[in-house]
Amino acid sequence: MGLIELFILAVGLSMDAFAVSVCKGLAMPKISVKKAFIVGAWFGGFQALMPALGYLLGIQFQDKITSIDHWIAFILLAIIGINMIREACSSECEDGCDQETDALDIRTMFLLAVATSIDALAVGITFAFLKVHIIAAVCFIGVITFIISAAGVKIGNVFGTRYKSKAELAGGIILVLLGLKILLEHLGII
Repeated sequence: MGLIELFILAVGLSMDAFAVSVCKGLAMPKISVKKAFIVGAWFGGFQALMPALGYLLGIQFQDKITSIDHWIAFILLAIIGINMIREACSSECEDGCDQETDALDIRTMFLLAVATSIDALAVGITFAFLKVHIIAAVCFIGVITFIISAAGVKIGNVFGTRYKSKAELAGGIILVLLGLKILLEHLGII
């Protein structure tokens, strides 16, 4: 996986965190650099941690399923992407911002960070099959998510929820297309 593909994957994975960050920014009467940093650090940290955990799980089974690893990567990315697209199109997702608060306490942020990074765990499993340099990959994903999440707080505070569902839709499409690209490359089609 090259740098461009990793960047696209990082952006796709960070869209859930971006959507929640927009909601956090919307709920904050006044934002600060510190608040944006806190949100970015939670989401970026967990978005880096989860693929590392997934990678550790994936390398346990790598030798046993090497012949179908591209199918596994495709299926996992497609499922994650389709789920993001479904969430972006559902009315429940739009109502999620109404319930958000500007709370940045440990419990709230921990739960949100885990919820927005579960898909990154599955991506980490595919990293084991694709023989990705995991330390560089998770650091890159964490930094990209940090930047996008911190920006999401500001965007949410300024623009509201206008871009929340569009971000999730774009993230889902990116993940499905990336999974398809991995499959087609391993099948020798592209």
